[in-house]
Amino acid sequence: MRYALPSLGTLGLHCDPGGTIEAAMDLLGLYLSIPFCRSKCTYCNFTSGVFPAAYHEPYVARLEEDLRAIRERAREWNAVLPDAADSIYLGGGTPTLLSPALIRRLFAALHREFALTPTAEVTVECAPGQLEPAVLEALAESGVNRISFGVQSFVDSEARQTGRLHTRSTALDDIARVRAAGIRAVNVDLIAGLPGQTPDSWFESLGVLADSGVDHASIYMLEVDDESRLGREMLLGGERYHAQQVPNDDLIAAMYTEAIGFLAGCGLAQYEISNFARPGSESRHNLKYWRRAPYLGFGLDAHSMLRIQQGAALRFATTDDLDAYLAGPAWPEAPHQLSREEELEETWFLGLRLNEGVSLAALREQFSESAFRANLETVTELENEALLTRLGGDRIALTACGRLLSNEVFARFLTEPAAA
Repeated sequence: MRYALPSLGTLGLHCDPGGTIEAAMDLLGLYLSIPFCRSKCTYCNFTSGVFPAAYHEPYVARLEEDLRAIRERAREWNAVLPDAADSIYLGGGTPTLLSPALIRRLFAALHREFALTPTAEVTVECAPGQLEPAVLEALAESGVNRISFGVQSFVDSEARQTGRLHTRSTALDDIARVRAAGIRAVNVDLIAGLPGQTPDSWFESLGVLADSGVDHASIYMLEVDDESRLGREMLLGGERYHAQQVPNDDLIAAMYTEAIGFLAGCGLAQYEISNFARPGSESRHNLKYWRRAPYLGFGLDAHSMLRIQQGAALRFATTDDLDAYLAGPAWPEAPHQLSREEELEETWFLGLRLNEGVSLAALREQFSESAFRANLETVTELENEALLTRLGGDRIALTACGRLLSNEVFARFLTEPAAA
């Protein structure tokens, strides 16, 4: 049986997941990609790597240039660029490898170019064991109020085999340190399916996560990419990265499914395929992606979505080559304007990631009746296959099985390209 493996990535604030899209449309999310790592995890295919520290200052300088230039570029594109932001997310890579001075400089640039709402969520990704006291102090002084720790496993042998540099003790100490610094909102990432992982060791990690008292968790099923070291070894054979010890898809899916019930019993309710939170601690930044609210990405391989004056969505991204990014310019001359067909497809496959699902009434209002009717036929087919279900009112959502097979469900809403 094939399972959809939610892609790795952390996304994070305090937001009611039942809120409307319109309420957030005039507030912007800001994402900054910091691609520097101390070591590269064996399963990772992100645009990040181990680069000399000499790259750090030029990279921050480039981010400052892009922040200054974005409003002029938005005018050229006839794009609506909200003045205020209610979420900032620094991801990577390991943003905390930047020096305290560069962190302060980066946040000063953000505050110069964008107004932040008083309750804005400001998240920074951290690798356990890589958060120096002076860096933590700079984060707290800069207004960071949420930390996302890429723990992946609280079992030391599993973390070590995938190239992580921390132990369970290190991770728990870091969680305590950020709380002591006044940063109370904490996310922990775990991955089901690491080499050597068993159901017992998986529940050991889940138990430590629950006992830590964090208010948010991201649970991913291992997605092995052919471009990662672990993925290449799985294709070609070998033992260096423990590819032969990766659990099979059925076991990975079973561990993910068990995690949903376990975390719910600990007060962390699932609200998206890979995300769980205590009430009021759902990730505001991530919700912008799934609800198609506007966001800007700065830095290497960063993606953005804005709307033009007429309402259509623009999508654009920066290069994934570090030297090319430093040379600039950062964005394409002409971003891609989504067609109505593409907008509808996105509304389905992003909205269905959320447990709240998709509103049929909202779709009927936003899109043509003929397109809506075609989707209803797909919905009925997927309901008959027990992959979609109707919630109270007019909402359609994935079933438990549908979440495991989400990629297949999403593909059913994509229009086949016309034959040449």
